Amino acid sequence: MSSILFHLALKLPATKLGKPICVVSPQFVLPHPVELVSGKKLLTLSDGNFGLTDVNGNLMFKVKKKLLNVHGKRLLIDATGNRILTFQKKLTSARKRWQCFRGDSTDPRDHVFTAKQSNRTQFRTSLEVYLASNRNQDVADFHVKGNWFEKRCTVYAGESTTVIAEMNKQKIVQSTMFGVDAYTITVYPNVDYAFVVALTAILNEINDEKSNDDDK
Repeated sequence: MSSILFHLALKLPATKLGKPICVVSPQFVLPHPVELVSGKKLLTLSDGNFGLTDVNGNLMFKVKKKLLNVHGKRLLIDATGNRILTFQKKLTSARKRWQCFRGDSTDPRDHVFTAKQSNRTQFRTSLEVYLASNRNQDVADFHVKGNWFEKRCTVYAGESTTVIAEMNKQKIVQSTMFGVDAYTITVYPNVDYAFVVALTAILNEINDEKSNDDDK
C-alpha cells in the first residue's frame, strides 16, 4: 500500500474561498493547519489498510476494507472508532467511479459525493468530484489533477483555478523512519480535511489496482 503524508504547511498562500468548504462535517473544517502522517510501516493495522496519525503518532484516521464484499467497500474511521464515511466502487460504470456515503451506510439518502476517474494514463491521474446535491453533474464541484505516480496532485474548487489542497512528494525524516516514501499534502484553512483524506484514499485504491494489474 502506498504511503502518504498529509502536511499543512506553515506558510499558506491566501485562498480565494468565499466561504468554508464543508463536505463531511464542520468538525473537520478548521481555521488553522492540521498535520497528519501516514505510512505503511507507521501503523500495525490489524483491521485497516491505510492509516493516518498526527505528527506525534496519535491515530487520526484509518481506512478499513469490508470483508467478503464484492463491491470494494471501504470505511473511513476516526481514532475513536466512529465510522465517518463509506465509499465503494461502482462496477457498472464505464469509467471508474467511487460513491461516498455517511457513516457505514450505502443508502442514497446518505450520499455525500461521487468521484469519477476522468483520465488515467501510466502517469496522469484525474478525478471529477460531484457533491450529492449536484444531481445533473454537468459541472464538477471539485477536480483532482496530477501525477499520482510521483504523488503530485492538486485539488481545485469547481472549474476554477482556486486550489484547496496540494500533494507533493518530499524526502523527509519520516521517510527513513517508516521505511517508505513520505508525501506532503497542503490542505488550506477552512477546507474539510476529512474530505481530502477520502479523496486521497480513493486515489490510493486506484493506484493499488493499477499496481496489481501491472504485476499480473
